[in-house]
Amino acid sequence: MSAHIANGRFVVWITLFIGMMFQIMPLPHIAAAWRPDWLLMVMIYWAVALPHRYSILTAWLLGVILDVLLGATLGVRGLAFALTIYIVVLHFQRLRNFPRWQQSILVSVFVCIYHLVIYWTEFAIVGGTPFNTDMFLPAFSSLIIWWWIFWFLRNIRRRYKVR
Repeated sequence: MSAHIANGRFVVWITLFIGMMFQIMPLPHIAAAWRPDWLLMVMIYWAVALPHRYSILTAWLLGVILDVLLGATLGVRGLAFALTIYIVVLHFQRLRNFPRWQQSILVSVFVCIYHLVIYWTEFAIVGGTPFNTDMFLPAFSSLIIWWWIFWFLRNIRRRYKVR
């Protein structure tokens, strides 16, 4: 294995780690409801850019780690990440060719799917979880943040020649 390939993998895992840190970073109560799904957006970017390398297994693994860090029901976010990234990987060629504004709309749809899967699994496992429309607030903030996430990760990918 060449050092260039290993360097590219290291850069991707660093960005995923930073996305994980932003995801678990404590915020004030008002801002926490609007927290963008940083890790999901970083995973969506890498699944569109390099679907043969970072896709469903990576998403599931990071979701289980996030469940452990958040103290949530084990496997719920792993399932939600895996299903969402599966949909992304199925359509990655179309997503690459969409303009950024359409990509940001689709990213907010993926965030909604992610939160609906979490709600559905929590409702099926724990039961009695009330439906709250506030779970869709991160979709709006992710819609706006996607432009900068895409720009930042694309520049990192080009600068470090991640393939």
